[in-house]
Amino acid sequence: MAVDYTVIVVYLAGMLAMGWWGMRRARSKSEFLVAGRRLGPWMYSGTMAAIVLGGASTIGGVGLGYTHGLSGAWMVFTIGLGLLALSVFFSARIARLKVYTVSEMLDLRYGGRAGVLSGVVMWAYTLMLAVTSTIAYATIFDVLFDLNRTLAIVIGGSIVVAYSTLGGMWSITLTDMVQFVVKTVGVLLLLLPIAVVKAGGFGAMRDELPGDYFEPLGVGGQTIFTYVLIYTFGMLIGQDIWQRVFTARSDKVARWGGTVAGTYCLVYALAGAVIGTAAKVMYPKLPSADAAFATIVKDELPVGVRGLVLAAALAAVMSTSSGALIACATVANNDIWARVRGAAARRGAHGEPGEHGEHEEVDEVKGNRLFILVMGVLVVGVSIVLNDVVEALTVAYNLLVGGLLVPILGGLLWRRGTAAGALCAVVVGGLSVVGLMWHYGILANEPVYYGLLASLAVYVAVSLGTPPTDAVTLAAWRERLAGRGPDPSAPEASVHA
Repeated sequence: MAVDYTVIVVYLAGMLAMGWWGMRRARSKSEFLVAGRRLGPWMYSGTMAAIVLGGASTIGGVGLGYTHGLSGAWMVFTIGLGLLALSVFFSARIARLKVYTVSEMLDLRYGGRAGVLSGVVMWAYTLMLAVTSTIAYATIFDVLFDLNRTLAIVIGGSIVVAYSTLGGMWSITLTDMVQFVVKTVGVLLLLLPIAVVKAGGFGAMRDELPGDYFEPLGVGGQTIFTYVLIYTFGMLIGQDIWQRVFTARSDKVARWGGTVAGTYCLVYALAGAVIGTAAKVMYPKLPSADAAFATIVKDELPVGVRGLVLAAALAAVMSTSSGALIACATVANNDIWARVRGAAARRGAHGEPGEHGEHEEVDEVKGNRLFILVMGVLVVGVSIVLNDVVEALTVAYNLLVGGLLVPILGGLLWRRGTAAGALCAVVVGGLSVVGLMWHYGILANEPVYYGLLASLAVYVAVSLGTPPTDAVTLAAWRERLAGRGPDPSAPEASVHA
């Protein structure tokens, strides 16, 4: 394992080095939180694919293939569909808003009265997403170094917190590009063909496994529908995803770069399912489906290649973890803490220039850097004490979709939506989801179904029953959507990445 260890250590050292390099570029709030809104199509596509394809998509995707065969691709496939829908239909408008958070978009659309509560819900979602990714370090480091769970979480979490705190989105972008390349080589170009060959080829796989392993809908229609509600719609409104959209240097980059990333996700989904199916042939009686990835890597890959593929798994976890961490810190600082201090109209929320110029920007960088550090410590601490995060992450996703999907998409698509309708939709949708989870069980499908319907019904009814949003707010909103509003990060040069 010495060669494999060397590959992993060099990889981790490279992540820290890029964090240090990114620190030199992140000298303003825009640079620190959204990479100066300067990413070109190549970097944008790579980082967007990296953020959505995490440990659940890699280790979990292979596990679903092990359990259900090719239809196990549906979970990651719906993530790709969500990213495609976001990129084609919404990303250009989102990028032109020139904001930093989803809640700031709600403030602009509804007149500054819908962002606080949505910020709390979004913070809970991003926190649990970061915790889930951080816990995944325990699995990978156990395979690599036989470390105990707590130490593995501390080591992996500390590396992500370090490079994220140093350089913000610039560091995360640079590391995500490396992670994207490592995942592509490790999973698609190495593990996929080796797994199929070791299993005897597709013909042997068909002969060894039941026919339903090769049925496109074998995982079940209701399961696929639930994946669409949670993951496809979740891609449309998550702060971690929107914050990457904000990094695009133009609306065209956001649209076409995101389309490329979404297509890549579809390929990655199928690859994971095929690898899992091959693992089922080779190891039909594994104690856990999630062990399929680590088992096939450890037992079937040659020295050096094994280290690279394990680095690919580590890359998948780190990209999601760092993206969720900076999203969590951005929401905590800009949408919650700033409002608690009575600074809801701070520079960036509505695009007004700061009063103190560069000094204010430097102070904001320090403040956001501090919040990443604090949120990082919180994430590591919660990860250590929380054993099973499946239920907690389900709660977060249900609240996100049930409480925020309707007011966000309603604000983008329906002019008649009002602030009162948005607030009621968040409250009713969120409370409905919580109550239904208590009644049906946290992992049941009904809470997100009925919570989403309740949110939609209340949003429409209250919006129609209250005065329309005032003309001044709507006019300012239309200006921002058209890209003619004030740009808080201008002037900035382009980077042709």
